[in-house]
Amino acid sequence: MGNVFDRRTLGDLRGHVTRITERLLDRLQEHLRDAGEADFSALVSEELTIAAMGQWIGIPEADQPTVRSLSHTHLYSQELLPSPSQLSAADVGALGMRDYFTGLVRDRRAHPGDDVVSGWLRAWDELEPDREAADEAVYYLTMFIVGAALETTSTLLSNLVLVLDQHPDQRNWLREHPEQVPQAVEEVLRWDAPVHVTTRVAGEDTELAGVRIRKDEIVHALIASANHDPARFDAPEVFDIARAGRGLTHLAFGGGVHYCLGAGMARLQAGVLLEALLRRFPALRVSKPPEWEPRVAFRRLSALHVVEQ
Repeated sequence: MGNVFDRRTLGDLRGHVTRITERLLDRLQEHLRDAGEADFSALVSEELTIAAMGQWIGIPEADQPTVRSLSHTHLYSQELLPSPSQLSAADVGALGMRDYFTGLVRDRRAHPGDDVVSGWLRAWDELEPDREAADEAVYYLTMFIVGAALETTSTLLSNLVLVLDQHPDQRNWLREHPEQVPQAVEEVLRWDAPVHVTTRVAGEDTELAGVRIRKDEIVHALIASANHDPARFDAPEVFDIARAGRGLTHLAFGGGVHYCLGAGMARLQAGVLLEALLRRFPALRVSKPPEWEPRVAFRRLSALHVVEQ
């Protein structure tokens, strides 16, 4: 796939992400004024991610709540020990995602445009003479990117507010140094990554750090633990925005051939949102303990209540 979110694409999307962010923060301000408290996760984080991805993929605004809901349920299948009810919900979500995105690809095949899905279809047609196989490949790609991006990015956006609220000295310093917003985003990703564990299957017999792993064995890689490894980070238990400027790389986006395709898009949304929050809501505070979905892999902050003090 190469660099899906290259510099030009991100530049084109920045204006849209900024406009959506300002509109959502206007709505947040209204809720805070009228009710005194608001759910940042529901009003901002989840809305920004689906609106940004919807613009890029070409998902109609009327369909976006449905896609978001299906995404939330189908990712239960990625959990280490999903319950029967979670697996049942995951089946419903996966089937719904399949129906929606096969329909989306079918529509772009019949009515091609200048959107990214139509572009993928044209690119795949040059590589794959079987049109049905090309459509299937584009369907899988589209569903994968949207599903993964909605969960991880919305968690990152809420985590920006939560983690900085837990570290007021760092938040105050950042307000005086807004040019360090990109570094703050990276340190939040290291401190509390949206995905704490990912799973791999060994392609061959191997040995890793003195542990023998047989072909086809499942290995659970603990990203959250790696990001707090004292052999890699000095004082890893300390949240330090300046740390990100010292060339230390976290694993929140994975690495190598598995490096996150949407990393650039996630960083764009997080940077735009954090800059706007520092400017517009200097007194924003978390008012209640956050509510988390019972997940380990694709974590989700289901509610984050905030007030202005």
